[in-house]
Amino acid sequence: MNRTARAALVYLALGVGAALTSLPLLWMMSASVMPAGEATVAGHRLLPSVITFAHYRDLFTRLNLARYLMNSTVVAVVVTLVSLLLNSLAGYAFAKLPFRRRDHLFRLLLAALVIPGQVTMLPLFLMLKSMGCINTYWGVVIPGMASIFGIFLIRQYALSIPDSMLDAARIDGAGEFRIYWSLVVPACKPILVTLAIFTFMGTWNDFLWPLIVLTDGDMHTLPVALANLLGEHVQDTELMMAGSVLTVLPVVVVFVALQRYYIEGIMGGSVKE
Repeated sequence: MNRTARAALVYLALGVGAALTSLPLLWMMSASVMPAGEATVAGHRLLPSVITFAHYRDLFTRLNLARYLMNSTVVAVVVTLVSLLLNSLAGYAFAKLPFRRRDHLFRLLLAALVIPGQVTMLPLFLMLKSMGCINTYWGVVIPGMASIFGIFLIRQYALSIPDSMLDAARIDGAGEFRIYWSLVVPACKPILVTLAIFTFMGTWNDFLWPLIVLTDGDMHTLPVALANLLGEHVQDTELMMAGSVLTVLPVVVVFVALQRYYIEGIMGGSVKE
């Protein structure tokens, strides 16, 4: 088999895989604009007989989904911005600033990655309760402000920054924060965008922790509100699909808009010590 035929088979396999992966999403979008009850008829229609946006209108007028959409947006944006700042500062310090037992502390952080998140939920809940953060957005924001994975990601990428460039800035009288802000942050832009995508998507899609911390229904994020909607309107498939589209659409838009930086950050983060 020649090279062209092998390439054609690879592209064919990738195309089939992409089609199979996209099919549920496409049906979800199609069902969201079907008339009520059409998505569950015998044979399961793939395309709507008549396109209607009544379900989207109901979500915003009758079920007040705009409030939950705003809650998710505020929480996801705040967590992403704060996480980028704290993780990049810590990652830069572990990569370029010498301090006592730096490598030992970093290995200890990496070892903590094997601990399942569910194990830490109870002590984290009790800590936030003692701080008075239960049923507040701080209870959702604080646990996401920094992560071991984020520190590791930034640290590995920052290792590729030449020490000579940082030393030259120090000789010119620049302080460490000035070096971080003026040199390290621009150099780490691809991996920062990658981390922003991971953090935004993870926070936006998080269901369990906001469900535990936020007891006030008006403060619920979109995934929690959508789960409650499922319990109230379990037979209204089209309405549920419309809610699912609104949940998925923002993260898809963010990923598509920033995918170039995401790929660049992933490809450039494989630095070996």
